[in-house]
Amino acid sequence: MLLNAEELFSERALSFRGSEIRAIQKLVNSPEIVSFVGGMPDERLFPVDRVMEATMFALREYGQESLQYGSTEGLKKLRVLLMDRMANEGVKDISLDNIIISTASQQGLSLAAQVFVNPGDTVIVEDPSYVGGIQAFASMQAKFCPIPLDNDGMQMDILEDRLKELQKAHIRPKLIYTIPNFQNPAGVTMTLERRKKLIELAHTYGLLIVEDDPYGEIRFEGEPIPSLLALGGKDYVIALRTFSKISFPGLRLGWIVAREDVMKKFIVGKQAADLCAPNDAQYLAYEFISRGWLDEYVAVVRREYLKKKNAMISALEQYFPTGTSWTNPQGGLFVWVKVPESIDTAVMLREAISAKVAYVTGIAFYPLRDDNCHMRLNFSAVDPEHITEGIHRLGDLLKSKI
Repeated sequence: MLLNAEELFSERALSFRGSEIRAIQKLVNSPEIVSFVGGMPDERLFPVDRVMEATMFALREYGQESLQYGSTEGLKKLRVLLMDRMANEGVKDISLDNIIISTASQQGLSLAAQVFVNPGDTVIVEDPSYVGGIQAFASMQAKFCPIPLDNDGMQMDILEDRLKELQKAHIRPKLIYTIPNFQNPAGVTMTLERRKKLIELAHTYGLLIVEDDPYGEIRFEGEPIPSLLALGGKDYVIALRTFSKISFPGLRLGWIVAREDVMKKFIVGKQAADLCAPNDAQYLAYEFISRGWLDEYVAVVRREYLKKKNAMISALEQYFPTGTSWTNPQGGLFVWVKVPESIDTAVMLREAISAKVAYVTGIAFYPLRDDNCHMRLNFSAVDPEHITEGIHRLGDLLKSKI
């Protein structure tokens, strides 16, 4: 008799939901398809020669140590470098006890969910929000309180109203999860005024903010805005950062900044998950950053991604029909498109793939799955010529639906 694993799955596992992005990527591997699906950096820009040089030096210099287990907290001198890097963005009040190396920022989301969320707890999220964040909190059986976005980020007046309603119902949300810079999927950036208001609300209602900032360094237009961590300090903000977008996803490294009592729980949670981040990757990261190569690479990325973003906006203006609209990000990887409500982007996806173009359906990014007229377009992984062609194909398809 074949064992029925379904009967053994936990309630939590039964609630797991797969990533639509990963599922779509499997469908669009053909080189004939212009894919705007993945949130990936442009691998053609990777400085492979420098990575090889840093890797070989790390192996020669640190040898056996780099191939051994490391501490759960991460390589000390890499953490010191990252503290200095964050000091440049105005974060002054952290020590080594406040920072650990994670296995990319997705692990930070997973740890935050595990440490804070019991089944049925309320988590406040942006609407729409990052699929991986939704997955992490949903896996702990959280209830979502979605707060709509506009071009200035999470709408603080609506958030304040929701917090008052929750307080009247004797519900204390566990976390506020936000992506303040070049938000995924919407591409919008939270204004300084709203960041200050968010910190104020966190103080008033006794809430922790999870600031997920994978893209902050990839600003190619406009002026930087202080991070929530810089504005609110570690007492109210848990900051998640990653190398995946500012260098190479293959490193699978990120870092977490949090107050000491929270960090102690994160460390124990990380020990249960993977013991430590890859030691050899940490030595590589240290060498790459300490030689100034990361800053040089980020400068190239900013320059090239601006060209790609401009190509996409220009093509949208030329080929998309009346009744559609889109964001125009100052950084990051994504443009967020709204189509007429009569068009279901999830239903249209199969036709788009037949037309040799692909996107991510908007419904994937809504915690309550209550939207069908948006799509996310990635520009970072596609060259400008193919961006124009892909948008042309997509525009023709949309015009046939109106």
